[in-house]
Amino acid sequence: MLLADAAATEAAGASIAPLLRIGDVVALAGDLGAGKTSLARGILAGLGLAGKAASPTFPILIPYAPPAVRLPVAHADLYRIEQAHELEELGLDELLEESALLVEWPERLGGWLWPQTLRLSLEPAPDGGRRLTWAVPEAWERRWPPPGFAATP
Repeated sequence: MLLADAAATEAAGASIAPLLRIGDVVALAGDLGAGKTSLARGILAGLGLAGKAASPTFPILIPYAPPAVRLPVAHADLYRIEQAHELEELGLDELLEESALLVEWPERLGGWLWPQTLRLSLEPAPDGGRRLTWAVPEAWERRWPPPGFAATP
């Protein structure tokens, strides 16, 4: 799917938001500046967050809870994670028991992701926009694609 700019990327994220359930994981992959945070901001806006969501690059994890959003969600940016024990300290598995999880830089998990992870990848498009592709796990098959998305990337 081609996204012309940051606004289109946020709009794509907003269309994903209604599909989210507690226990879901959305992995956002791509190089620096690819649009991962814009996509996450769109998802959070689609969940009802007023204002612009902060980037979790420095805090690493930002939780959001009702009434700010319609369901609990945690936004993690694993870019600064260097050691496996740092991941354990975040308590991501525990968060999934009562929230959804947005994960930027999922490759920092060493290639391991939860089986219910929707994998989204952003890369630069030749026209200056972004190309969004996805891998849909069984847990998402009946919900995917959101309105406005093609059935295949």
